[in-house]
Amino acid sequence: QVQLVESGGGLVQAAGSLRLSCAASVRFYSINSMGWYRQAPGKQREWVASITDNMNTNYTDSVKGRFTVSRNSAENRLYLQMDSLQPEDTAVYYCYIEARLYSFSFPRTYWGPGTQVTVSS
Repeated sequence: QVQLVESGGGLVQAAGSLRLSCAASVRFYSINSMGWYRQAPGKQREWVASITDNMNTNYTDSVKGRFTVSRNSAENRLYLQMDSLQPEDTAVYYCYIEARLYSFSFPRTYWGPGTQVTVSS
Protein backbone atom coordinates (compact mmCIF):
# COMPACT_ATOMS: atom_id res chain seq x y z
CA GLN A 1 0.00 0.00 0.00
CA VAL A 2 1.35 3.37 -0.99
CA GLN A 3 1.61 5.93 1.78
CA LEU A 4 2.92 9.47 1.69
CA VAL A 5 3.68 11.17 4.98
CA GLU A 6 4.41 14.87 5.39
CA SER A 7 6.39 16.36 8.25
CA GLY A 8 7.91 19.68 9.23
CA GLY A 9 4.80 21.78 9.67
CA GLY A 10 4.21 23.96 12.68
CA LEU A 11 3.80 27.48 14.00
CA VAL A 12 6.21 30.18 12.87
CA GLN A 13 6.29 33.96 13.02
CA ALA A 14 6.01 36.05 9.88
CA ALA A 15 9.30 36.26 7.96
CA GLY A 16 10.33 32.92 9.40
CA SER A 17 11.11 29.66 7.62
CA LEU A 18 9.94 26.06 7.63
CA ARG A 19 11.01 23.00 5.67
CA LEU A 20 8.40 20.45 4.80
CA SER A 21 9.34 16.88 3.97
CA CYS A 22 7.33 14.14 2.28
CA ALA A 23 8.35 10.50 2.45
CA ALA A 24 6.93 7.72 0.28
CA SER A 25 6.58 4.18 1.60
CA VAL A 26 7.42 2.62 -1.76
CA ARG A 27 9.70 3.14 -4.72
CA PHE A 28 7.80 3.87 -7.88
CA TYR A 29 8.53 2.41 -11.27
CA SER A 30 8.42 5.94 -12.73
CA ILE A 31 7.50 9.39 -11.48
CA ASN A 32 5.97 12.07 -13.69
CA SER A 33 5.93 14.84 -11.14
CA MET A 34 5.89 15.53 -7.44
CA GLY A 35 4.80 18.59 -5.57
CA TRP A 36 2.72 20.41 -3.04
CA TYR A 37 -0.78 21.77 -2.70
CA ARG A 38 -2.22 23.74 0.18
CA GLN A 39 -5.67 24.47 1.54
CA ALA A 40 -6.41 27.46 3.73
CA PRO A 41 -9.50 27.58 5.95
CA GLY A 42 -12.60 28.26 3.89
CA LYS A 43 -10.71 28.10 0.61
CA GLN A 44 -10.22 25.56 -2.13
CA ARG A 45 -7.07 23.50 -2.35
CA GLU A 46 -4.50 25.27 -4.51
CA TRP A 47 -1.36 24.07 -6.24
CA VAL A 48 1.84 25.50 -4.77
CA ALA A 49 4.85 23.95 -6.47
CA SER A 50 5.96 20.94 -8.48
CA ILE A 51 9.11 19.22 -9.69
CA THR A 52 9.31 16.84 -12.60
CA ASP A 53 11.38 13.70 -13.03
CA ASN A 54 14.02 15.73 -14.86
CA MET A 55 14.08 18.32 -12.05
CA ASN A 56 12.11 21.09 -13.75
CA THR A 57 10.36 23.18 -11.10
CA ASN A 58 7.31 25.40 -11.20
CA TYR A 59 5.67 27.62 -8.61
CA THR A 60 2.46 29.50 -8.15
CA ASP A 61 3.08 33.23 -8.41
CA SER A 62 2.46 33.98 -4.73
CA VAL A 63 5.38 31.82 -3.57
CA LYS A 64 7.94 32.48 -6.31
CA GLY A 65 11.24 33.60 -4.83
CA ARG A 66 10.22 32.43 -1.35
CA PHE A 67 9.59 28.68 -1.67
CA THR A 68 11.89 26.04 -3.13
CA VAL A 69 10.77 22.54 -4.07
CA SER A 70 13.36 19.77 -4.29
CA ARG A 71 13.62 16.01 -4.21
CA ASN A 72 16.09 13.38 -3.12
CA SER A 73 15.53 10.36 -5.31
CA ALA A 74 17.95 8.18 -3.34
CA GLU A 75 15.97 8.80 -0.15
CA ASN A 76 12.62 8.81 -1.91
CA ARG A 77 11.80 12.19 -0.40
CA LEU A 78 10.28 15.47 -1.49
CA TYR A 79 10.95 18.80 0.19
CA LEU A 80 9.48 22.29 0.31
CA GLN A 81 11.71 24.98 1.76
CA MET A 82 9.53 27.92 2.74
CA ASP A 83 11.23 31.23 3.51
CA SER A 84 9.85 34.70 4.22
CA LEU A 85 6.60 33.13 5.36
CA GLN A 86 3.55 35.35 5.55
CA PRO A 87 0.27 34.91 7.42
CA GLU A 88 -1.49 34.21 4.11
CA ASP A 89 0.68 31.10 3.74
CA THR A 90 -1.22 29.56 6.65
CA ALA A 91 -2.78 26.34 5.38
CA VAL A 92 -2.66 22.59 5.45
CA TYR A 93 0.05 21.51 3.02
CA TYR A 94 -0.31 18.28 1.06
CA CYS A 95 2.36 16.50 -0.93
CA TYR A 96 1.48 14.51 -4.03
CA ILE A 97 3.26 12.17 -6.40
CA GLU A 98 2.03 11.42 -9.90
CA ALA A 99 3.60 8.09 -10.73
CA ARG A 100 3.41 4.54 -11.97
CA LEU A 101 3.80 2.02 -9.20
CA TYR A 102 4.77 -0.80 -11.57
CA SER A 103 5.71 -0.98 -15.24
CA PHE A 104 2.23 -2.22 -16.09
CA SER A 105 0.42 0.37 -13.92
CA PHE A 106 -1.46 3.37 -15.17
CA PRO A 107 -0.23 6.69 -13.81
CA ARG A 108 -2.12 7.92 -10.79
CA THR A 109 -1.77 10.59 -8.17
CA TYR A 110 -1.01 9.71 -4.58
CA TRP A 111 -1.59 12.13 -1.69
CA GLY A 112 -0.30 12.61 1.81
CA PRO A 113 -2.66 13.38 4.74
CA GLY A 114 -1.36 16.94 5.09
CA THR A 115 0.62 18.96 7.61
CA GLN A 116 -0.50 22.22 9.20
CA VAL A 117 1.53 25.38 8.66
CA THR A 118 0.52 28.40 10.71
CA VAL A 119 2.20 31.77 10.28
CA SER A 120 1.54 34.37 12.95
CA SER A 121 1.77 38.09 12.30
